Amino acid sequence: MERKQEVSKAVIQRLPRYYRNICELKAEGEQRISSKALAERMGLTASQIRQDFNCFGGFGQQGYGYNIDKLQEELGAIMGLRTGRTAILLGAGNLGRALLNNFNFSASGFELLCAFDANPQLIGQRFGGHEVRSADTLVEFIECNKPDVAVLTIPRGDAPRIARGLVERGIRGLWNFTGEDLHLEGLGVPVENVHLSDSLMTLCHLVGAADEKREQNL
Repeated sequence: MERKQEVSKAVIQRLPRYYRNICELKAEGEQRISSKALAERMGLTASQIRQDFNCFGGFGQQGYGYNIDKLQEELGAIMGLRTGRTAILLGAGNLGRALLNNFNFSASGFELLCAFDANPQLIGQRFGGHEVRSADTLVEFIECNKPDVAVLTIPRGDAPRIARGLVERGIRGLWNFTGEDLHLEGLGVPVENVHLSDSLMTLCHLVGAADEKREQNL
């Protein structure tokens, strides 16, 4: 479906939440849902959902709501989940291994090809079915396999240098867990900087706000 307008980053960031909830609804056996019901499930407003979906031409039918199968297909296509993109992971430390063992890359539209690390004790091991290869073979692997995206779980001090080297060799996107913000948009390469501490601090703020609200109601 063609976009009707330039889509804001905020809308794009909400798309994975929509997709995840629609997949859950499908697994629950639902066939259609209204914007109001979807909004209640997600903690949004029906108006917000309609505005977001209208950025892509809209998916619903007035008086009927959204067809779950069609919405899943449309959202998946918008996010590129059917295009067979590939990824590699750099850094098989604690966080890297947690992603290898527990994160479903294929459900998010990527085939994770393998991981790389400089630690000889990790090389040759498999985590979550993914092999850890020597960092010395990284350049050759990229040249031969041309992965689309690199997942970075390396030490933050190494991140800028390694990220630029990856981009120079054809990596087209970075999922960055290093704690060091990377900005490569000037090179035409999108970066998703993930800060776990930000999420925890946000939760801390929300817990405090909820406590204050409870005290006011006593």
